[in-house]
Amino acid sequence: MPVNGTVSKILRAIALLMFLVPPQKLVCQEGILDSVFTFRAGSMKTVNALGIITRETGYHFTYDSRLVNPEKRVDMNFRQTALRTVLDSILKGDSLVYSVIDEFIIISREIPRPRRAMTDTLALPLLQEITGLIVDGESSDPLPYATIGLKNTGRGTVSNNNGEFGLRMHRRDYDDTLVVSYLGYYTREIPVRHSLGNFFRIEMRREFIAIPGIIIKNQIPWDIVNKVRFNLAKNYGNTPARMTAFYREGVMKKNELQTYSEAVIQIYKSAYTGTRLNDQIKVLKSRKIENLDSGDTLAVRLKAGLSTCLQLDGIRHGFDFISGENMLDYSYRLTDIVSYDEASAYEIEFTPGPGADVPMYHGSLFIHTNDFALLRAEFHITPEYLKEMRSSFISNPSKKFATWPVSVNYSVAYRKVAERYYLNHVRGDLRFESRQKKRLFRNQFDVFFEMAVTNSSLDNVERFEREDLAPVHSVFSRTINSYDPVFWGDQEFLKPEENLLNALKNMKVKLQEFSE
Repeated sequence: MPVNGTVSKILRAIALLMFLVPPQKLVCQEGILDSVFTFRAGSMKTVNALGIITRETGYHFTYDSRLVNPEKRVDMNFRQTALRTVLDSILKGDSLVYSVIDEFIIISREIPRPRRAMTDTLALPLLQEITGLIVDGESSDPLPYATIGLKNTGRGTVSNNNGEFGLRMHRRDYDDTLVVSYLGYYTREIPVRHSLGNFFRIEMRREFIAIPGIIIKNQIPWDIVNKVRFNLAKNYGNTPARMTAFYREGVMKKNELQTYSEAVIQIYKSAYTGTRLNDQIKVLKSRKIENLDSGDTLAVRLKAGLSTCLQLDGIRHGFDFISGENMLDYSYRLTDIVSYDEASAYEIEFTPGPGADVPMYHGSLFIHTNDFALLRAEFHITPEYLKEMRSSFISNPSKKFATWPVSVNYSVAYRKVAERYYLNHVRGDLRFESRQKKRLFRNQFDVFFEMAVTNSSLDNVERFEREDLAPVHSVFSRTINSYDPVFWGDQEFLKPEENLLNALKNMKVKLQEFSE
């Protein structure tokens, strides 16, 4: 076929496609609020009304849950009415403002203008907090351990297991952008100024990447994992970094909280290449809650949780499944390619190879398709190996009881800031069973530890003095009077999940600060 004929057919196909697209889908982003729509749905809940608008316009909503009552019934009857007027009518909020960013309409409270002439930055308070809930846009299920950070700095946090997060904004941050990312979802970006003082419900949209089977078959997962090591210096740097992080650990017995500890720490993170120096930890502020009494015949404690968080940096310490010849003991399988930020990631499943004696892990790796950085690792220890590690996780079990691990699960995530990746989040969830000798009844313990990096910097990085280092087994002593979030001052901390929060509220606790 002549080339001109081919071009002509392509142009006609494009023209036909444009003709078939519904007119409302062609509304430009800037004009969506002034575009007119007709809705004939009658009385319904606000959340359902917003859902109808989303289906009709293609725009999703992010809103302050304190300003928008999703259960309130509204009248959804409008004829050729501007979307801005529709929203004003169903939300009935005089101080609400609407901002359109990408395919999202952000509903927030209006920031009052200053009474006298001054710059916007100086008119705002010195310190404000952005809080919110991150959910799947289709199911409304919370998304745990989502990464929330400022676009232009190393400051950030993660959502807790309930999808909730909080991040304090200083005046210097007001012109920055809040970036929310989660593997398999489109990245969300919200200007900090649109977020200040709000508790946002942030809906994340899944991004489905249609990958032909032939592409997956032609990829060799072994080579992909190997490239993580080969690109280590380029992706993770060869100079040390200084980090601030929030750490917490807890022990639950029969769903009741026994101990709970939390701390703000500083980390000297050694270079990933070319050094034998170890990482260091310095505790800035911490406290511990004890819910034990003389009637407790059995109590367990997590061993060296702080040190374990650093050991779980598999890029720094070389996990079996991503390090050299040990990889020969594992089998790798490319299972999917998922979206991440503006790019994508290989999802590679690994299992112990046939006949291997050493391998102790099962899990999945998420590796960036462009620079081959490890973004996330999720893995658990094989049940067979757990038997050999019975005493490796907890301390102080009563001699009258036999205690053993039932499951041990880990996750490790990294975040890119500027051109370098940093350790971002570490989580461990362990389950134990304990039985008194010559008895059939068993006790169950759930133990967790978690570290979220809230700031990373390459400036003025120096090792800590010996006297400032946290001991391997931290002991908490001096009593504090009450459980008060203000205790942390301007330090970042993770919001307790609902079950932890209820446990803290319902029990008479002692709070203690860190001491050697």
